[in-house]
Amino acid sequence: MATATRPAPAATTTPPRSVVTRAAAAVAGLAVAVVLVVAPLVSSPYINFQLASIMVFAVALLGLNVIMGYTGQVSLGQSAFLGLGAYITAYGVLNDWPIALSLLLSAVVPAAVGMLVALAAARLRGLALAMITLALPIIGVPLARRFDGFTGGSQGQVVSWLRAPESLGLANDQWRYYVVAVIALVAFLLVRNLVRGRIGRSFAIVKENEAVALSMGVSPYRTKVLAFTIASALGGLSGFMYLAVVQYTSPETLVFATSINLVAAMVIGGSASIVGTALGALYYVLVPVLAGQVNSSRTALISGAVLLAVLFVLPAGLVSLPRRLARRRSARRGTRTAPHDTADDAATPTSTDGSAPAVPAPAATTTDQHP
Repeated sequence: MATATRPAPAATTTPPRSVVTRAAAAVAGLAVAVVLVVAPLVSSPYINFQLASIMVFAVALLGLNVIMGYTGQVSLGQSAFLGLGAYITAYGVLNDWPIALSLLLSAVVPAAVGMLVALAAARLRGLALAMITLALPIIGVPLARRFDGFTGGSQGQVVSWLRAPESLGLANDQWRYYVVAVIALVAFLLVRNLVRGRIGRSFAIVKENEAVALSMGVSPYRTKVLAFTIASALGGLSGFMYLAVVQYTSPETLVFATSINLVAAMVIGGSASIVGTALGALYYVLVPVLAGQVNSSRTALISGAVLLAVLFVLPAGLVSLPRRLARRRSARRGTRTAPHDTADDAATPTSTDGSAPAVPAPAATTTDQHP
């Protein structure tokens, strides 16, 4: 008796998901780059100011993400390093330092301060470490008001610098935007390569389990000190960018509230994520502005409501939204195809151990031989 064979499904030539994802990421990155280059040329000075501010705080959040997101440590003093970098830059501008020197010192000096703090605090954990970093902006504000010869006291420092070269034909706000954009791009590329390399793996191991890190030859103490140093340098660099955009700094730049808002923005965007850092900067700058346009007397209330709403819906931050949507889409597809799969399973015998059923051998046939 002839047995009917079930035709095999036709082979599909769908490209691997990784290839599609990389192509989509490349296209998206190219589109974002074009927008960032063209935007200041067609936007008003106010829009350029907001876009440049997003880049400033994106670099500050990038440093915070290095220490909190990738290394798993607590830091509540990022505003102190931002303010220190801004004050160093202002002092250099008022004393006619080269811009390159001001840029270098605005990163190196905060990095040295952060390293000194980390050498004393990196062996601490949890609340004790948080209290050490919390002291930085609390101490920094009265110090900035006291040393008025360097900081300008309570009035702060007003500078006028980074004017556009006449040969380029750009307005000052456009030129400052491009300077800040280049610095931010370099910082993001460096940190992206850092966290994807050996140092980034050390950060991840220390974050997961310090005992395992020791067994693998990774020093948690040195790793934490390095992470604090990098975060402080990025904070100081964002201070240079802040002064380039705002042209003013004061003790209010160092206040503890700024550090708390930066931590909230990092969580909103998504910790341990480069893209999440950019999304957090968007939240930090744009949400208060939009909330102020809705009701200027309820800006803090509206911003807090947005913060809670995002955390309830997306606990992993805005960066997790595409993954959540992809899961829902795949779940819906699975629901639609489930009845057909069930019918096929019912018609196909299965073995008791859950493995693929054995294909029965065809029955043996006998041939009568006649003489």
